[in-house]
Amino acid sequence: MPEPRPAADTVAESRYALLRQLGARAHQLRAATRAADHFVALGTAEDADTGSWLMSCAVGMAAETAADIDGLARSLREAPADAAFAQMVQKLRVKSHELHAAARAADHFLDADEREDREAGSWLIACARGLAEKLAAGLDDASGGQKRPVADAVVDAQDAALQRRMASATTKVRGAA
Repeated sequence: MPEPRPAADTVAESRYALLRQLGARAHQLRAATRAADHFVALGTAEDADTGSWLMSCAVGMAAETAADIDGLARSLREAPADAAFAQMVQKLRVKSHELHAAARAADHFLDADEREDREAGSWLIACARGLAEKLAAGLDDASGGQKRPVADAVVDAQDAALQRRMASATTKVRGAA
């Protein structure tokens, strides 16, 4: 007969299981914001509607994620926890609320009638996308998740930020155009 586990181990395991679930949702948020960014950039009214709908979905997921991380933070105040773990949850909490605010703002501006407002919404999608990527990575790190090997990572060749990083990391050969 196996020995019963101490209650502290069970609580810690359930917290890490929750972080893994939140990490999965954060990756869904990352995918939704990336897809919204893609569709809005296509320029047609139908694609813009699809991008706007995707951002509306992202707002709901971001609100749920922020609420769940808030709940985890409250549970840490009620039960003793590792100080480093509590600090990490606090950082994730801030990121989740930033993501929710950016997604909500993007959704609001995308639904506006003015072209300038829709452009602001498009820019805010990019902000939300970056925040979703940071939150997903933070939750992966927090839950002890392994990052995918580089060979399995998906690279978006059209990503302007990636192109700038690659250009700044490489040096031009003398005499080359």
